[in-house]
Order: sequence, then C-alpha cells, then structure tokens
Amino acid sequence: MATTAVTDASFKADVLDSETPVLVDFWAEWCGPCKMIGPSLEEISDELGDKIKITKMDIMENTDTPSQLGVRGIPYLALYKGGEKIAEMTGAAPKNQLKSWIEEQL
Repeated sequence: MATTAVTDASFKADVLDSETPVLVDFWAEWCGPCKMIGPSLEEISDELGDKIKITKMDIMENTDTPSQLGVRGIPYLALYKGGEKIAEMTGAAPKNQLKSWIEEQL
C-alpha cells in the first residue's frame, strides 16, 4: 500500500476520521532530509499493509494544517489514531528506526 497525498481540504476525512491509524509526513520538495526518508516510508507502507495508512502533506502547497498544528521543522511525522495525535517525530532517521518507532505506537 503506497503512501498517499493529503491536503488541507482532505485532512479531516483522510486522517482525523480514519478508522485506521494514520502517519502524516509533513514535507517539502526543497527539503533534503524529507527526500531521504520518502523511499523508506514507501517501503514501510508496503510492509505494514493495512495496519497503518501512511500519508504525505506538502507544506508549501498546504499551509493551513501545518500552521494550525504548529509544525516548526520538517520532516515532521505525526501519528494519529482515533482522530487524536498519539506520537510525533521531527527529523530524518534510518528506515529501521522509523519502522520501529511506528510499530511501537501501534
């Protein structure tokens, strides 16, 4: 299951109202560390399948949600379950650390 894009308009439906836990990767095209973790998140999405939905939000195209959530640095990963943020992480990390962090939260 590949990562999907989420927007300001779709955030509530795609993330907050989701029955499945959702990881949101707040990123930007100009962000080197964001580009580094992108392929890892794709692989993790495939490996974890239906356990979690991994989404990406471009903060340059969608400014309202990151602003409302107080996103200060990217990459910023926020994990939502039942409409509530249950965990967050700022910065890049190797795939094995990202996957372990996600699995610990589930």
